[in-house]
Amino acid sequence: MYVLMSSAGWFTVGIIGVIIWIAIAFWPARVASRKGHSFFGYFILSLFFFPLALIMAYVVKDRAGNYVRS
Repeated sequence: MYVLMSSAGWFTVGIIGVIIWIAIAFWPARVASRKGHSFFGYFILSLFFFPLALIMAYVVKDRAGNYVRS
């Protein structure tokens, strides 16, 4: 038995992949936005360089004044 995926199936898998990719790109953008940085800038950066954007979002200084106190 073999599995053969039609072009419509590949298209569907591709669309779902793009939707997941865009949804995950919101993560660093939201973190940076909460710290007072540009949501749109981090969103675009995370679309192309997700690991870098995620690290930068957690490392950058909080400009919004939402300091975490322990």
